[in-house]
Amino acid sequence: MTTHIAPTDATQYYFISDLHIGGDEALQEMEFEAELLAFLRDLERSDEDAELIVNGDLFGLWEFTELEGMEKFDALVERYPELFEQLRATGERVPITIIPGNHDYELACYPEYVERLAAYNVRLEQEVVITREVAGRTVWVEHGQQRDPNNTSPEFGNPYANPPGYFVNQHITSRAGKLSQRGKYNWLKDIQSVTPMTEIPSWIASMYFYREMNPLLRYVFLPFLLLFNTSVLVFLTFLLAITGIWSWPYATFSEILASLSVVGVVIDFVIVVNIVVMLLLFVMAIPLYVLARDVRGTLSRFGLVREEAPETVADRYVEAAREVFAERPDVAAFVYGHTHRAAVTPVDGRVVVNTGTWLKRFRRRSVVLGLLPLVYYPSFRLNYVRIREVDGDIVVEYETIQKQQPHDLTVLERLLTLAPRGDDPIPARTVVAGASEGADDPVVATTPDTVQDD
Repeated sequence: MTTHIAPTDATQYYFISDLHIGGDEALQEMEFEAELLAFLRDLERSDEDAELIVNGDLFGLWEFTELEGMEKFDALVERYPELFEQLRATGERVPITIIPGNHDYELACYPEYVERLAAYNVRLEQEVVITREVAGRTVWVEHGQQRDPNNTSPEFGNPYANPPGYFVNQHITSRAGKLSQRGKYNWLKDIQSVTPMTEIPSWIASMYFYREMNPLLRYVFLPFLLLFNTSVLVFLTFLLAITGIWSWPYATFSEILASLSVVGVVIDFVIVVNIVVMLLLFVMAIPLYVLARDVRGTLSRFGLVREEAPETVADRYVEAAREVFAERPDVAAFVYGHTHRAAVTPVDGRVVVNTGTWLKRFRRRSVVLGLLPLVYYPSFRLNYVRIREVDGDIVVEYETIQKQQPHDLTVLERLLTLAPRGDDPIPARTVVAGASEGADDPVVATTPDTVQDD
């Protein structure tokens, strides 16, 4: 990785990332435009000696499939004139620097982007890593795509050296943008918010069942799906009864159904159908499971299947930060984005910062009863990180921007699930010792009052 230190007189730095602005058709919608403009205006009016750094994925250039080269930039300017004029105005007062991410990787490939962005007072550094100095120590800034096997650029700066993630976006995400408005709820555009990519099939199944399926068909299936777990229990009690092990549960259940008259008959019918289906699925599941394992093994050998829990991904970046800290003792803060999971993590007397995303986020929830698709709760967490020097120390401040939360869930989705718990806390203020106190002094974090994605 190359490192470039841009000349700047700033004493504090604001960081945001992963806005993914732009794309085909429905992907053009920027649901946080008002908040982003307000944030830029606040910086323009401030008297701070600051610099705004967008550490990757400001734009969604991968999501354009019908435009080439600088036509994509022209489309962005035409689609978001107020944003670009505000960038120009803010950039006159506060330096704005951006680095390429994976979704706007083309920024690293063409010098024309440097000139075009400069016209709006935005400085493009075509680097994987940049650094800044605070309190005599170094802040390491990257997007993070080079540490992701699916999105690392094999030859950074080569427009033809695209990772697997590029082709996923070209053929799935962009297509979703073109088709989204045909849906009943214009939901398909949110596919770019679904992480990790392995969640996409489950998310699509959920959206189909709760949004697109014919309502009559959905509510015909609903009682069978809701009583599926009950059917399994009834079948087990039936096996206990016919084997003579324990007959009381099944006899009691039969008596209860008989007392319910017509309702009991309907429930009994649903349970019998479920048991028949369950047995058929069980018979089919054995050969299908063997086949699926073999196919998955083949895909894994070719590197086409990678499943990592969010915690594993976060640990990978923490380990990467530790390597940087070991090689560069002067580095006090490691800043990255890419994973869309905001975090501020003290590590070895230093701090690792994930700048999160301004896109919609999804948290999956299982239904409380029956065998039904997962429900994906949408939310926004617009955030920024400020790093500055205070009394010779490096202070990392995590801030969120208020935004009305989406109301995308159907009544059925709300009835079938419990709302997700509150997010885990992120320290609002984390202090790292400056150069005058030594690199190995501990990190001190205040009581958290902000939250992170779980």
